[in-house]
Amino acid sequence: MTTIRQVHSRQDLKAFIEYPFAKYRADPHWVPPLLISEWEKFNPKKNPFFEHARMDLFLAEHKGRVVGRIAAIDNDLHNQTHQENLAFFGFFEAEDETAAQALLGKVEVWARRLNRKLLRGPVNPTMDDGSGLQIDAFDTSPYIMMPYNPATYPRYVEAANYAKVKDIYAWLFDADKGLPQHLSRLAQRVQDRYKPTVRKVDLKHFDRELAILKDIYNKAWEKNWGFVKLTEAEFDKLANDLKLLIDPDIALFLEISGEVVGIAIALPDANQVFKRINGRLLPFGIFQLLNRKKIITQARLAILGLMPQHRHKGLELVMINEIFKNAVAKGYQGGECSWVLEDNDAMNKGIAASGAKLYKTYRLYEKVL
Repeated sequence: MTTIRQVHSRQDLKAFIEYPFAKYRADPHWVPPLLISEWEKFNPKKNPFFEHARMDLFLAEHKGRVVGRIAAIDNDLHNQTHQENLAFFGFFEAEDETAAQALLGKVEVWARRLNRKLLRGPVNPTMDDGSGLQIDAFDTSPYIMMPYNPATYPRYVEAANYAKVKDIYAWLFDADKGLPQHLSRLAQRVQDRYKPTVRKVDLKHFDRELAILKDIYNKAWEKNWGFVKLTEAEFDKLANDLKLLIDPDIALFLEISGEVVGIAIALPDANQVFKRINGRLLPFGIFQLLNRKKIITQARLAILGLMPQHRHKGLELVMINEIFKNAVAKGYQGGECSWVLEDNDAMNKGIAASGAKLYKTYRLYEKVL
């Protein structure tokens, strides 16, 4: 019989964090996260997410052995932003359908006790931290800050009467194929018409650049489905976590008349390093991380957005064209643009026009309680 118990002790949390390491030990596509970062993620003293949310963790066990895990998440900021009454589940892993059903059922009971009307997920613990279940391309490895799961998980969730609420897309760039010639022509046409300037992020003035990024990010994504503004503390923590990873040649601002109106931030795919170090910086992982420039050959275009008044002008093509050229010049061999909402037609059309291939879909599920 599968039993569910809540995580209370440090030993329980260790079991929760390390369960995927056991589950995916033989899976060539799973990427071990940094254990130090995982511990911080669940620490209210180090993760500002807990300033506006609560999260309870649960383990599934069978005959004394851990066979799954799940988080129950209540995010005040999301419900206030979207005028919704829902809870989330996240960090979902299950050995089989029995464990999955028991875990989801536990979170449903938890959410009902809070009088929530819907349960949505997975989010880990927000849309920005990796969300959705991968429903295809299971023979590929995830890029940095993107989730991974086996093909069985969507079936487990659907069997528990969860239905699709939204798909999000990942697009693949192949540097060997290059950008279509028509893209450069289109980008030049937009350049001639609107006279934008593309510049690299200046890491010597990181605080100034971060302030610009915060403003553009929150305004450009404000109306997106599921989007919740990052708090100052959340944004600062994310920036500090990624600061050493940023490559300014593929982190760009687009300006018109001296005003920043668009951003395109690609992150070197540190997952290529994480695969080698199995979650541990010591004793040898730190050397792999310091040697990352020789290991990382791909990047993830994680942020691509324009201020609302500058959309539908083709300006995203200018940024994609510039970031692609810079990436090829630096030796990157390919990359992913992710994630993009399925109904963000303008952005999806722009990315498709650049020659990228829609190769992976992540699905968010929802259940009425």
